[in-house]
Amino acid sequence: MGKGRSAGNSGGGAIELQKKLGLLNGIAIIVGIIVGSGIFVSPRGVLQETGSIGLALIVWSLCGFLSTIGALCYAELGTAIPKSGGDYAYIFESFGPLPAFLFLWVALVIIVPGGNAITALTFANYILEPVFSTCTPPPNAVRLLAALVICLLTYINCRNVAWATRVQDVFTFAKIIALIIIIIAGAYQLFLGNNQNFDNAFQGTTTDPGYIALSFYSGLFSYAGWNFLNFVTEELKDPFKNLPRAIYISLPLVTVIYVLANVAYFTVLTPDEILTSNAVAVTFGERVLGVMSWIMPFSVALSTFGGLNGNIFASARLFFVGAREGHLPNFLSMINLNYLTPAPSLVFLCLLSLAYLSTTEVYVLINYTAFVEALFVTLSVAGLLWLRYKKPDLERPIKFPGFLPTLNSCLCTIYIIKTFLPAI
Repeated sequence: MGKGRSAGNSGGGAIELQKKLGLLNGIAIIVGIIVGSGIFVSPRGVLQETGSIGLALIVWSLCGFLSTIGALCYAELGTAIPKSGGDYAYIFESFGPLPAFLFLWVALVIIVPGGNAITALTFANYILEPVFSTCTPPPNAVRLLAALVICLLTYINCRNVAWATRVQDVFTFAKIIALIIIIIAGAYQLFLGNNQNFDNAFQGTTTDPGYIALSFYSGLFSYAGWNFLNFVTEELKDPFKNLPRAIYISLPLVTVIYVLANVAYFTVLTPDEILTSNAVAVTFGERVLGVMSWIMPFSVALSTFGGLNGNIFASARLFFVGAREGHLPNFLSMINLNYLTPAPSLVFLCLLSLAYLSTTEVYVLINYTAFVEALFVTLSVAGLLWLRYKKPDLERPIKFPGFLPTLNSCLCTIYIIKTFLPAI
């Protein structure tokens, strides 16, 4: 093992992470992490809170727009502060070590390993569902398969960055193909004239701001992960160009695919069918794919597998950078000399994720930390505004109008209040 450092530091004998990620790898990381299980299951939550197909489609579009605003702010932050670590690096640079330290430990103890455990359990459930078609998969079988997939992806990420990015590229392509199948099937049904579900698209629309806010919660959950490329900035080739380009391409692409997929869902399934389905894509497949309906649960499993790989790849770099700054044990900042990967950080994250598989309360824990995640995103974007005032001469290869980070901060603040104090 060797002591890690950033690509820009100097020092005899220091080992650094290699710049092996190109533009396509960056796009695959963003799309691969965003497109997890959310788009296959969340349409139910959005429709339930909005009350109508018309408003649900508007919410899906606005969630993509809001995520794009946030991603643009992070593009400016990522090119002005070209360090791995994402939010940690930006909070550290803007407000100092204490807020960055707090973010790092919340992410280390709860957010990242808990999220990985949830994703792995989702993968295991959808893989085992066809096997146990007449009953619920045994909990221990689900946990065992979830543990195996976490260990497998950790090994791949420890062994070779190229392997990890290749896995990400392949599974991102596979999940996009699955969504294209859904979109084409929906378009075919529209071509046949099955558009009756859109006749009264806004019938039943809720006017309660609280329920509309909750619908955004479900929608934004499906867009989560748009900031993860910023965790690996130091491994991007030409990050000043490729980071913003990957964001410019990925977010509009995901938004268009999500909206079209929802149009397909609403074309084939009635609102009542969507509201009674635990996995909308699986119900969709049963209606239109016949004997090939197994493709949908398999596609959800592929999506979660690719999303888990992206989470492991990116979040391990967060802890690597935190340890390099002295906020975590020193061994987490070390790099494997043979493979030039942050192996100690990856293995440590693997062990924490495995520990979360032993509890059934992880879903509750993740729900309670949702407002904390939004808080630190708000803090990062507020840091962008603060750095414009504090360091006006800081080199900024790209700079967006001030209303974008201001709008993002205001919207995130509202989200925090509604999450932490839902009665308001």
